[in-house]
Amino acid sequence: MKNQVEIGDKRSIEHVVNSSDMAAFDEKIIHKVCSTFALAREIERSSRQFMPEICEEDEEGIGTMLTIDHKSPAFLGERLLIEAIIIELNDNELICNYIAKVNDRIIATGKTGQKVLKRHVIEKIFSNFGSDGEER
Repeated sequence: MKNQVEIGDKRSIEHVVNSSDMAAFDEKIIHKVCSTFALAREIERSSRQFMPEICEEDEEGIGTMLTIDHKSPAFLGERLLIEAIIIELNDNELICNYIAKVNDRIIATGKTGQKVLKRHVIEKIFSNFGSDGEER
């Protein structure tokens, strides 16, 4: 693991809320706002921006936690800005706070966690489970 980041470093991404981000179940749109799972994907993407500066060629980051504290909705066509800030670097674990906004309106806050592991270790962990999700 290379360590070219420091506590307090920030990375951000932008995402325009589109129709595939809408809160929908069983192909029925429930709310015409950015869903929790779409927001989670973009939040994870924001903190993954640190991985090229942390991972060696044979390593990869893998998510360990994600918290989302919703503050307000993000509507279709609005541009989300999600900024991740490193708050902890413990051995091979990266912990970030984040803030998701549309302009000055806060959409969500929370934390993400990722561990850096060798790719072959991740593959071994995954291979310990069958296609049914049961541990072998």
